[in-house]
Amino acid sequence: MTFTYPAVFTPHKDDKGFHVVFPDLECCEADGPDLEDAVENAREAAYNWLYLEVEEQTYDFPAQSHIEDMELEEGAFVKQIMVIVKIMPDND
Repeated sequence: MTFTYPAVFTPHKDDKGFHVVFPDLECCEADGPDLEDAVENAREAAYNWLYLEVEEQTYDFPAQSHIEDMELEEGAFVKQIMVIVKIMPDND
């Protein structure tokens, strides 16, 4: 299954890093020392959140927020993060 969720990236005040929050995925956050690492860490955090839903067989995947409805702090921006979660094992 492929999921895409908006992630809010807020720059750190003291360095070039970013803190990332997924408004739709409760308590799903990430951080990185630069934008590239923050994106990768956000993707991993979202994957873990979504995979847990699959593993626990709850399949309670929230709807996506609309970017235009989000209120952002000054300097913050939104990136769409795509995650692929395999439900069935590979047939290798």
